[in-house]
Amino acid sequence: MIVATIVLWVIAVGLLLVAWQRGDGSVRRGVSLGWNTVRRTWILLVIAFVIVGYVSVLSPQNLIQEWLGPDSGWKGLLLAEGIGMLLPGGPYVVFPLIAVLYDAGAGVGQAVTIITSWATLGLLSVAFELPFMGWRFSAIRWGLGLSVPILVGIAANIIIKAGWLG
Repeated sequence: MIVATIVLWVIAVGLLLVAWQRGDGSVRRGVSLGWNTVRRTWILLVIAFVIVGYVSVLSPQNLIQEWLGPDSGWKGLLLAEGIGMLLPGGPYVVFPLIAVLYDAGAGVGQAVTIITSWATLGLLSVAFELPFMGWRFSAIRWGLGLSVPILVGIAANIIIKAGWLG
């Protein structure tokens, strides 16, 4: 988390310097737009972190290990894909939730499957995709995309079992 924070600060300061160098009011507009985003989203972030806290405290570790643990097999990978599809929100909501599941005993392959499914098959994105891309495109993407999170989860399990990452 510290590395990510440092990287974000470096990017922010770099962009600030570029905006300042332009001398056209970009600094003020950038800060104003950023502040407006904070005002619109802060409550969502607070609620998401409260939910993550409760999920962490209330998650039944034995059930998570049974259904999503490293030894849950196909059942765990399929469930992980379904969970990923249903997760709402952006990374600040999703990654803390997945981290709670992982800390409670979900396997690496299952956690990777959840993330991949959320990123590629999120059901909320379909509402935006259909009007722009149409049913045919969406059906093809979904038909092909359904296998990807499972295959990525299997690959993650193989990498872990082979000890390739230590």
